[in-house]
Amino acid sequence: MPTVAQSIEADWVSRFADEVIAEAERRAPGKPVVCASGLSPSGPIHLGNLREVMTPHLVADEIRRRGHAVRHLISWDDYDRFRKVPAGVPGVDESWAEHIGRPLTAVPAPAGSPHPNWAEHFKAAMADALAELGVEYDGISQTEQYTSGVYRDQVLHAMKHRGDIDAILAQYRTKKAPPKKSQKPLDEAELEAAEGSGAAAEDDGATTAGYFPYKPYCGDCGKDLTTVTAYDDETTELTYTCSACGFGETVRLSEFHRGKLVWKVDWPMRWAYEGVVFEPSGVDHSSPGSSFQVGGQIVGIFGGEQPIGPMYAFVGISGMAKMSSSRGGVPTPADALQIMEAPLLRWLYARRRPNQSFKIAFDQEIQRLYDEWDKLEAKVADGTALPADAAAHSRAARTAAGELPRTPRPLPYRTLASVVDVTAGAEDQTLRILSELDPANPIASLDEVRPRLDRAESWISTHVPADQRTVVREEPDKELLGSLDEQGRESLRLLLDGLDTHWSLDGLTTLVYGVPKVQAGLEPDAKPTPELKVAQRTFFALLYRLLVSRDTGPRLPTLLLAVGADRVRRLLGA
Repeated sequence: MPTVAQSIEADWVSRFADEVIAEAERRAPGKPVVCASGLSPSGPIHLGNLREVMTPHLVADEIRRRGHAVRHLISWDDYDRFRKVPAGVPGVDESWAEHIGRPLTAVPAPAGSPHPNWAEHFKAAMADALAELGVEYDGISQTEQYTSGVYRDQVLHAMKHRGDIDAILAQYRTKKAPPKKSQKPLDEAELEAAEGSGAAAEDDGATTAGYFPYKPYCGDCGKDLTTVTAYDDETTELTYTCSACGFGETVRLSEFHRGKLVWKVDWPMRWAYEGVVFEPSGVDHSSPGSSFQVGGQIVGIFGGEQPIGPMYAFVGISGMAKMSSSRGGVPTPADALQIMEAPLLRWLYARRRPNQSFKIAFDQEIQRLYDEWDKLEAKVADGTALPADAAAHSRAARTAAGELPRTPRPLPYRTLASVVDVTAGAEDQTLRILSELDPANPIASLDEVRPRLDRAESWISTHVPADQRTVVREEPDKELLGSLDEQGRESLRLLLDGLDTHWSLDGLTTLVYGVPKVQAGLEPDAKPTPELKVAQRTFFALLYRLLVSRDTGPRLPTLLLAVGADRVRRLLGA
């Protein structure tokens, strides 16, 4: 197998790693390279948000492989306001609307959750998925950072330089929106997904009393529906009022830690504070006045520089519209890891440049994706994979810390899915069938095909509708058998006569494709003609109707093994 060093020459991760290492050396020689992500636990953290993590993870991991010290920060934006009640979250109803405006860590967790608050509930699921994916990171709670006073000096600095910040923001407030393109504009849900922190729509701190980049949470109702009305730079006394409950107070900002900088100031402040060199962002950041563009100017006020920040495109789900955490039923990384192994999910993010959109399959397409992955594995093993493909495989299968867990004997996903479909997951029957796939090298234990078998079983049980499941007939279809012409009866005789000598996956494949060839007077290995393909489809449909009462189903060789030779003979009228 080619080494990583040989295989990375043509891959996007390596190119970003080169750029980031050089930039980090220029900015802070000798210090760890800092890559960053931001996630808002405002609801289920979906597979689009995962790109916010996987892009810097892959780059940080490549830097780590090269022997450099590197930190991948994930800022949990858990001090953001609760903006709305997401649809479709179990244990949540409209009563949660009373918490809109409070920090996510001050909102109750969904009913029945073991976690202390809303943010921790959604962080936990993501943290578990990242551990399974092999993502090494340093998590930072923005609630802890702000409420403990870590950012006190940065907050006071921002307030002191609020005029400079306001001048930068003013350049964009007066700009007209660019003309709409013919393509469908981003809706609010897509903007929310792309922004990452969920703060794209928040105000930038402008008030009728002046510009203040700091937003207190109310001392009475706990919400951020507050307006700063006065601030004294010498004493740091800040006065605010709350439009939600009418409460107001004057506090010393040098001692007050119940609030945060507005998003467009908060983000560049963190770049400077953490020394971030690489952080990607969603597609909306290419527009005038976006958080990334504005932040590139504001970061200088804090003595920092804008990170290298590639734009990343949306991640879709085959058969679904673009995803947003504000909508119910949006698949999360945990959902994906129930039906696919971690290396496959990593590969989907590694093989596409950040600005390329792609889809993750929860439908039948997952079988094709697995076929593609298995073919790549074979090419990597024999040294014929292209460099960029080999690099993507390497980044998917292992990290700098080592190999990810893998299935010892990775049988085709579609085969495993067909078997668990027919057997309804019965382990004794599953083992019987799998052990007959290759009689020369039989599987002795289901552990040899796990965890892939478990993922296929989960996919069948959760994503294949009941009316599409395979149910083998209990009794022969005597009416259909009695209606067959001589050609139909002969095709069944030829199949049954060859069962014993062809009882393996490869043998049955040869047999079922060969029966129509023999009937046409051809050799079993003859190349198919258009006419022969029609005859094969007719023969296959007959077998499906006799075995499962449908015109289609799992691949016939797998289905025959699953049904078993004795039952096949009975259902086919022997």
